[in-house]
Amino acid sequence: MSKRFLVFMLVALWLPFHSWCHAAQSTITQSEGYACMGDDKSRKQTEAEALVDAKRKAIEYASTYMKSETKVNNFQLEKDLVEAYARASVKIIQELEKSWYKDPSLGECFRMKNKAEVIPDDNAIAALSKAGVAEDPHAPLDVRLWTDKKEYRQSEKIKIYMKGNKPFYARIVYKDVKGNILQLLPNPHRSDNYFNGGVVYEVPSGNDHFILEVSPPFGEENILVYASPSPLGDLPVQDGGGGIYQIHSEIRDIGVKTRGIQLKDWTSANSKAASEFYESKLMIKTTK
Repeated sequence: MSKRFLVFMLVALWLPFHSWCHAAQSTITQSEGYACMGDDKSRKQTEAEALVDAKRKAIEYASTYMKSETKVNNFQLEKDLVEAYARASVKIIQELEKSWYKDPSLGECFRMKNKAEVIPDDNAIAALSKAGVAEDPHAPLDVRLWTDKKEYRQSEKIKIYMKGNKPFYARIVYKDVKGNILQLLPNPHRSDNYFNGGVVYEVPSGNDHFILEVSPPFGEENILVYASPSPLGDLPVQDGGGGIYQIHSEIRDIGVKTRGIQLKDWTSANSKAASEFYESKLMIKTTK
């Protein structure tokens, strides 16, 4: 394996944290959608209507779940959270079931069950963050990522820091200027990816067997963090040597697989078939 994979290069842009780190909060849940043909709809239109129904229910469930899980002691901030989910969008992560069936009174009907990601309105979530609730363990999950200096040059060593407002599982991925994708955490020597809230974690540190040292080629690179209070979905990795894992998937596929959180059966009593999810991307550069 080349030195390029063993020695990583990074440089933080000289900008405030929230302007050079893109973050997104969401809720992953399951929902079912139903629709019947009647006399005025085709099968295709009926399936589309069932999808709309499933997305609507996903938003309703995610909103209810977040209101029960977050206890923001401020009326306006609580209102911001409610509005954020009222204006949410939905992405279907996985189709779990779909089938046509005959209803005695309604005729030909279609149902589907999906795993969905409910993405709240960015502006309303940003208002929560600006109001200073990002440190509150009762607020929506927020995981911050930063580096130890404004700028790094060749041969300098870099430290990455991470802090969440409440306990979370995380995966830290690094994409270099050539497009190589590496998993910094968990790694072959540091398998535990569970972190306590309110604690600053340093990478590399502890059992990590690698260093982050600036080396050519230089350019723009990314550090990505995926986090959730629930265990993250599995991702195929290979031991790349030097204390890290190599990933041969595209960044989009990494996000999809990581969102493969195992949810409880949403039809069971007292189950929580939803989980918060947080994704953050740190844009960085290196110079000679």
